Amino acid sequence: MAVIHRTTMSPSKLELLISWLPTRPWYRDSGRGPELTKAGGFRLDDPAGVVGIEFMLVNDSAGPEPITYHLPLTYRGAPLDGAEDALLGTSIHGILGQRWIYDATRDPVAVAQIIALLTGQVQPQAQSASNTPDHSVIVTVGEVPSAATVFRSALDTPTHTAIALGSGRSVHVQRVLRSEPTIAPNSTAAPVESAVSSHRPDTPNSDPTPVAPTTNSQHSDVSADAPDFDMRSGEYAAESRVPAAPAGVPSAHRTFDATHAAQVAAPWQTSNGSTVRGVVLALGA
Repeated sequence: MAVIHRTTMSPSKLELLISWLPTRPWYRDSGRGPELTKAGGFRLDDPAGVVGIEFMLVNDSAGPEPITYHLPLTYRGAPLDGAEDALLGTSIHGILGQRWIYDATRDPVAVAQIIALLTGQVQPQAQSASNTPDHSVIVTVGEVPSAATVFRSALDTPTHTAIALGSGRSVHVQRVLRSEPTIAPNSTAAPVESAVSSHRPDTPNSDPTPVAPTTNSQHSDVSADAPDFDMRSGEYAAESRVPAAPAGVPSAHRTFDATHAAQVAAPWQTSNGSTVRGVVLALGA
């Protein structure tokens, strides 16, 4: 399990994203720089205990209508060879020192865990708490053939990033999230995050960051340099489903159609305080 440190990062993640977002083809340019606030997210653990993996959701209030972006990130203690175009920048972590922060859609370790999530092998973890599964993230599990676990490339479109795998399969990472409110501010309905009580930082200055534990791992290290990195070590478990959202919390409209058998829906908080839910990851044909 990754350890979440409550400390500072300089520059902060949001500061790095403000510079990086306008370079993306799916960024909605309002004519002003991004004005970002954290809206939600979750993590995945690297079984090798080396790479921090976070799926950050942020609201951008710079334009006439607020926009929510889905920003998967990885945190490394050393540069990832051959991934210069995926680097957001470096930051000094208050405990771990210098960290290299990457777009996770180009990081083979993150892609491996995304596939593991979509096929029911791993659980989403709380964004800001160590060793805490995040049951507010709804996973519809599917199956993929062995050859489809090979990471080929990633391509940005105006709405999403398509991660190409083997056997013609792909993972769609939705970037621009638009959804209708499912819980109004001050509503008496059960909160979407009811299963995770410590979802947000304790103090305004804290910057919880998913990081690898410093103890030895039982898993062998993962090589991210191989162009055809095999992300599967054995057979996937039989298809199963994570329980649906809590009663009284209807899901927001989904951004992918029914052809995506395996998908991940996550909640986030809009700029007006409403909580919504939408699909952020999906396994394509």
